[in-house]
Amino acid sequence: MTDRFFPNVMPSFVTEDIQEEDKVTDEDSLMKLLSMPYTSLSKQFQRSGLDLKETIVMETWGLGGQVVHDFTLYSGNLGTALLLYKSYQVTGNENDLFLCLEIVKACDSASRASRDVTFICGRAGVCALGAVAAKHANDEASQSIMNVLLDVELRPDEFEDVKGTLKYMINNCFPSGNYSTSEEDRKRDVLVHWCHGAPGIALTLVKAVKVGALCPSGNYFAAALYKIEMCNAQVFGDKEFLEAAINAAEVVWNRGLLKRVGICHGISGNAYVFLSLYQLTGNIEFLYKAKAFTCFLLDRAHKLIPAGEMHGGDSPYSMFEGMGGMAYLFLDMIDPSKARFPAYEL
Repeated sequence: MTDRFFPNVMPSFVTEDIQEEDKVTDEDSLMKLLSMPYTSLSKQFQRSGLDLKETIVMETWGLGGQVVHDFTLYSGNLGTALLLYKSYQVTGNENDLFLCLEIVKACDSASRASRDVTFICGRAGVCALGAVAAKHANDEASQSIMNVLLDVELRPDEFEDVKGTLKYMINNCFPSGNYSTSEEDRKRDVLVHWCHGAPGIALTLVKAVKVGALCPSGNYFAAALYKIEMCNAQVFGDKEFLEAAINAAEVVWNRGLLKRVGICHGISGNAYVFLSLYQLTGNIEFLYKAKAFTCFLLDRAHKLIPAGEMHGGDSPYSMFEGMGGMAYLFLDMIDPSKARFPAYEL
């Protein structure tokens, strides 16, 4: 099992202290990053994220654009567009916004014959990102791409079904705290990915607590950008779901330092579990753990991938499999209070 992840030997918490940072030897560069005051560390995240963005744009789009063979957000050009939009949010550089729109338009043309309507692998992602980017650019042509808003009002009995499903998952997790990938795979406690296992469940449980706490009783809805989004303070027991999310996060801390870089099944995606819990609870220990996973990538990914010790993804520059997701995480870590799992959290 351990061949899937690196043993996590990082301290459970490191106090940020410039004096302690100066005492760390150059041989332990990861500890130096963990000790660094966040204002200094965030500048490194930004610099590395923007440098990676430039590399990814060149590799996936080039100087003059190219024919879109894969339009999807998951592994194709739309992921590059989303990264450019994130870069625009961080820097205000309108060149990134306009290039984002250029790529979205090409993806729109390439996806017209697609029958896949999902957000990550289908037309919905193209339409949604196009609408959001166009709003910022005042681009009327791009605004003609329909904005997909999928709100579904749930009846109380349907809401009870959602509640029951979450409770069933919690009650049937593995003794380790991880979650099975399917009913048919209940004896195989192996995967700790956003797509399979504790990370994706943790994000869903955090969302249940967030929405249940913020929305008034009787206001029912669900949004298609999340696995399950729910809103009813009386229906959902915040404490039960929060405890389950924290337990799942502990699995991620112990077994989620994966030998993969990406968002879907890699360290980048798993870091968002801690960011989500930090935003919910304000507990800086969760922020530290997100920082630790991100610093591990910042310090070691560029060495481990060429050495063959970490998988760079079948589509190495993509958002969900490759370095695109890592770049997105670096940019999100500049202001962790506003970080959102790409194309998954609102």
